[in-house]
Amino acid sequence: MKIINHSQAKIINTPHGSEIRPLIDRTTSSIELCSLAEEVLPVGAKVGRHYHNETEEIYYILSGRGLMTVGDETRKVEAGDAIFIPLGQKHTLENNGDKPLTLLLVCGPAYSAKDHRSVD
Repeated sequence: MKIINHSQAKIINTPHGSEIRPLIDRTTSSIELCSLAEEVLPVGAKVGRHYHNETEEIYYILSGRGLMTVGDETRKVEAGDAIFIPLGQKHTLENNGDKPLTLLLVCGPAYSAKDHRSVD
């Protein structure tokens, strides 16, 4: 059995200013078919537009609000929203709220940095 407590998860600081905590992924276990991480996006920060050729994603907003763009569609998102991001779809998330935006990142197969393709 593998248990990773949030308080013990390694923090990865991203170029756009967020903190990502891999909870169960290729760096913390032998998992390959899916992964789970938490991201905290500061007020005013925006995830760089990117896509994945091998990975489907779900963003689940735990707290805060923002603007989610998948492909050509942009919509407001808030706590309780789950967003599906299909293979190959360019996407970004902007925190336009007044407090940090916290979300869970679910990937299948498990997230791999080599499949992260930045657009701009």
